[in-house]
Amino acid sequence: MTVSTSINGTLRDCTAQGKGIGRLSEGDIAFVDAPDMTRRFAELLVAAKPAAVVNVARFTTGLIPNYGPHVLLDAGIPLYEAAGSSMRGVVKDGKKASVSPTGEVMMGKKLIGQASAVSREDVDATFADAQQALVDNMEAYFGNTIQFIHSEAPLLIDGVGSPELGDTMAERKVLVVSQSEDLRERLDGLKFFIREYTPVIIGVGAAADTLTKLGYDMDFIVGDPTDISNEALRGDAKVILPAETDGFAPGLERIQDLGVGAMTFPAATDSPTDLAILLAVFHDAEMVITVGQPVELDSIFADAAAAEPAALLTRLKAGRKLVDSTVIEHLYDTNTGGGGVAWAWAILGLLVAAATVVLIVGLGGSETFTTNLVDTWNRIALEFQSWFN
Repeated sequence: MTVSTSINGTLRDCTAQGKGIGRLSEGDIAFVDAPDMTRRFAELLVAAKPAAVVNVARFTTGLIPNYGPHVLLDAGIPLYEAAGSSMRGVVKDGKKASVSPTGEVMMGKKLIGQASAVSREDVDATFADAQQALVDNMEAYFGNTIQFIHSEAPLLIDGVGSPELGDTMAERKVLVVSQSEDLRERLDGLKFFIREYTPVIIGVGAAADTLTKLGYDMDFIVGDPTDISNEALRGDAKVILPAETDGFAPGLERIQDLGVGAMTFPAATDSPTDLAILLAVFHDAEMVITVGQPVELDSIFADAAAAEPAALLTRLKAGRKLVDSTVIEHLYDTNTGGGGVAWAWAILGLLVAAATVVLIVGLGGSETFTTNLVDTWNRIALEFQSWFN
């Protein structure tokens, strides 16, 4: 859509994952941060009938064939993209603004950013290129997946090569903890779950150090020892080293130097997270909760070359036993009304405290248990009465 004159309206900041859309009115200029804008987001914008949409990012990056910009253009809404993240610091919600045909974004008389106008031809061309790239990438990805199945069918089907760990995990909940930027936050959200069920904890790679620092007792550590501190490796957790199919395990020398016993897990994948999940599955875990490193189809679409075929197959092998930690967090979240168990722990704490007080009072005097309690209660009652007299 070609715009010949500047578009004027009230600037609405919708960069907080679309939350600002609720304040968006007809004729406003929507300011968004939506790379590869989804069809659903675009439909929400169309319903609000903005005069234009200015995107910090590109409506289509070329990674995936997305329909968002088509929906907006079909609705006759002018689009401007690649305004740059620096605009987020200067945009003021509710201020009068304008966008010129060439993409200059003005707030009052001040130039706050430069975007590029988006045409239907550009969107169609990028969509076609992204569609072809996706097909090529997915063909390569599933080719690698078939190759992995050929080499690891015995492991995936019957657990051949998996180390023997006894019945430690049998019919228990297993927490597979991998390193991530928000790991401390994730673990904090799981504290009531961990307290209630005492799951088997597997620290994966560098996550073992985080668990150690936070005071969690791990049952197992899976990963390259060069990524893990001496303190974690010398703890009570059993150490399992990912190994190549010929049995060579990177980091084995370090383990030997530390005098720590370890087992190896030979497999074609070098992902310790995948191996930890398989360990739980092959040792009859009731539930496997993964913390960090989720595998999602959108991320595979976006970067199929970097995606591990083993990650998808491992999670398919786990099947209905596999749960992402964020699901558990929501169940225990006291801020969203799902904190029944958290409240139960709080009430239990109060009851224990009350019982402790009763015991101290009852046993603290020179008379019988009952007499001591009655005398103490009478003294408390008289003290309250004196406050109001």
